[in-house]
Amino acid sequence: MDEGGSTERSIAVTTDGHLESAIGRAWTDDRPWRLLTRLTELPHRMGGSPGERRAAEIVREAFADAGLENREIREFEMQYWERGSTEFAVLEGDAKADDGRDVDRSFEAIALPYSPAGDVEGPLVDVGYGTPEEIENADLQGAVAIASTTTPPGQRFVHRMEKFGHAIAAGATGFVFANHVDGQLPPTGALKFDTEAAIPGIGVSSETGDWLREYADRDARARIRVDARTQPGTSQNVHGTVGSEASRASESSSGQRPRDADTEEEVVVVAHYDAHDITEGALDNGCGIATVVGAVNVLTAIEDALDCRVRIVGVGCEEIGLLGAEALADELDLEAVRAVVNVDGAGRYRNLRALTHASDDLEALAERVTDVLGQPLAVDPDPHPFSDHWPFLRNGVPALQLHSEPPEGRERGRGWGHTTADTRDKVDPRNLREHAVLTATLVAELTYTSVERLEANRLRERLQEQDFESGMRAAELWPDAWGDS
Repeated sequence: MDEGGSTERSIAVTTDGHLESAIGRAWTDDRPWRLLTRLTELPHRMGGSPGERRAAEIVREAFADAGLENREIREFEMQYWERGSTEFAVLEGDAKADDGRDVDRSFEAIALPYSPAGDVEGPLVDVGYGTPEEIENADLQGAVAIASTTTPPGQRFVHRMEKFGHAIAAGATGFVFANHVDGQLPPTGALKFDTEAAIPGIGVSSETGDWLREYADRDARARIRVDARTQPGTSQNVHGTVGSEASRASESSSGQRPRDADTEEEVVVVAHYDAHDITEGALDNGCGIATVVGAVNVLTAIEDALDCRVRIVGVGCEEIGLLGAEALADELDLEAVRAVVNVDGAGRYRNLRALTHASDDLEALAERVTDVLGQPLAVDPDPHPFSDHWPFLRNGVPALQLHSEPPEGRERGRGWGHTTADTRDKVDPRNLREHAVLTATLVAELTYTSVERLEANRLRERLQEQDFESGMRAAELWPDAWGDS
């Protein structure tokens, strides 16, 4: 192989037309839509729940139908959070209506995963977007903080867990996460990874947030009551492979050289199949795992042309802490993983977006493949820790995350994700098919491509350049092995 991630042979020219045939069949493949339908018919797919276990079985069946080998479900331990009731109110006190009346008003709210049970009260303080600077400039000691789900334009996206961690450090006793998307849609989302949080946190709608900001200006007090529990539980990952040792040990039907059966190198493709307990989870991430099943149907058709094994894994518990990805990274030999492809967000909207997480080789690969296929591609080269690639990336494994761009003019953030509006009717089956083709071609090309490992110091520097360190420390995600210097 040449330097810079170039290839001696390309998958596009070594399949004797089989790739083109597989791509053609992909345009009529209804497996992705069938999987999405079965998953979204479940009551919910919350990590560790019976619904998530049923979803894992459905994913395994879809893997079998698409032709994956070595299919199995592997369990791992986790902390299972169960939602109870939530109450939220602005209380009588200093807050007055324009005509001088006391304010005493309840609002719809939902507890955020890993919120503890609790009953807290304090001054309602608006911290705007919840950026570190806004929180630092607010008096949150003993207060209930309200922060928006979005981030100011021109800044990197500030994750919910960062805002929550900074609010705790500033002395808040409660946390309110107000959606920026209209439609009476209280958002959900984990406050911690696999452990109970220190203070209660809730989500409220954009419309409620508008009222709360006004009441905060009037020096209102707020009360949060949460009933929830966290207890030991289990979740599971769904494994399968294509391009196994057995198929690689013999001369392929296309006449290529035999491959070494002893090699353990592999490309790992992950997509989470879990979702929150308030929603169908169609966009996040039903689309992602459905896209992967469509890609598998292409990969199995060109199995003999793949230059190393591809491991496909539907991972559980992404939404509550990347727990399935953590369990997967712990059990694999990461030295043998050439790269991880994280399909989180593909299939939702029309245009594909590649997050290459500081890998120049993966950026070049993504642009090369999409150019050949005549497809538009937006590339984001900056690393971030908030999806299933992270347990691999922080250990030096190059990571390519496949996402998709919302329509122009859509406000920044998850949109309908993490709300009751994340439903199957939002999905266009054509996007699933198109992104399945792109995913399969990218993965196949990656089996031929040399990718440089990512050194810890380089990753740390890139995260620091984006001002991630303080937020990751607040969320307790900054790796201890990097030290404090």
